[in-house]
Amino acid sequence: MRWLKLIMLLAMIILILVEVEAAEEEAGSLRGVSRFLAQRSIKCNKYPKICRAKGSSGPNCCKKRCVNVGTDRVNCGRCGHKCKFSEICCKGKCVNPFTHKKHCGGCGNKCGQGTKCSFGLCSYAN
Repeated sequence: MRWLKLIMLLAMIILILVEVEAAEEEAGSLRGVSRFLAQRSIKCNKYPKICRAKGSSGPNCCKKRCVNVGTDRVNCGRCGHKCKFSEICCKGKCVNPFTHKKHCGGCGNKCGQGTKCSFGLCSYAN
């Protein structure tokens, strides 16, 4: 009886490993996709609600991947809209964090009245 349980356990482990390996091959890079979603090989173009699940990398579906269009540099504001090299995506808009007064040095970092953003710091050089 013990041998039968052991054989069943080994068979289940082998089956799980084969499924995970196949999912990894199908998913390719895990960049921008949660590990749970990649292992399950569920694509958001077929199941868009999966992007709103816990562990998802964002609530929006762009090119079969869950992303956050409010912060993703490759899909800023909408799918496929890329920010320039020196820009970051803040609230769906590409901004330069070195000079932008409302996003100085990072998203949401506002400079005070009468100051300006230089090199990502408020009032660095007046």
